[in-house]
Amino acid sequence: MQADSREHIVSLIDVMKTYQQGKVEVHAVNGVSLDIDVGDFAVLCGPSGSGKTSLLNLIGGLDLPTSGEIRVDGIDLASLDKTELSNVRKNRIGFVFQAYNLIPVMTAYENAEFVLNLQGVSEAECRDRVMETLKAVGLEGLENRRPDEMSGGQQQRVAIARAIVTRPAIVLADEPTANVDSHTAESLLDLMQKLNSEHGITFLFSTHDQHVIDRARRVIRVHDGKIESDETKA
Repeated sequence: MQADSREHIVSLIDVMKTYQQGKVEVHAVNGVSLDIDVGDFAVLCGPSGSGKTSLLNLIGGLDLPTSGEIRVDGIDLASLDKTELSNVRKNRIGFVFQAYNLIPVMTAYENAEFVLNLQGVSEAECRDRVMETLKAVGLEGLENRRPDEMSGGQQQRVAIARAIVTRPAIVLADEPTANVDSHTAESLLDLMQKLNSEHGITFLFSTHDQHVIDRARRVIRVHDGKIESDETKA
């Protein structure tokens, strides 16, 4: 059952991220206020340097804002120490990176299982959840293959399985179709839309890929570190 879409999974309030380049201050994120709702299938889009990846990294707790407030699943990220922040990333946020970031010596099963082990999930539950998730992403029968024995699309499916097997509050995907061909990209987007519609998993993408933008239900355009527009499709 899909969760109530009026609930906010992510809330940003007047968020700034400023970098010093020589004597010049660069506002990568400039006074952004934004809510991401439970069940959203949303995309942050804009040209290179627009601030979309900086926003995604802030929401994922990979970076901290210069000022402003970021809440994920009701938790104020700025109030956490490094260990607590790591626990939020481990337990509440799933990440899908354009470079896959799989552990090369581990099989598909072991890569998907990795975070569950960090969470202390029992071996029996690990196996049930990993096998169910690999089946959901179309990798049934490939669980014993290492990344170098898989295609780019299959590796990205492992990355998606790893992101969702922990049952996170939100999945953040940074350019998830960047390193695959157009047919594979469409297949991956089909998969993520199915996970969103059938399982209520919230997805937020950062991309400039028009195919991803076209598939999103909500399109948030970023320019010069600010929200330029925020549209939800009928």
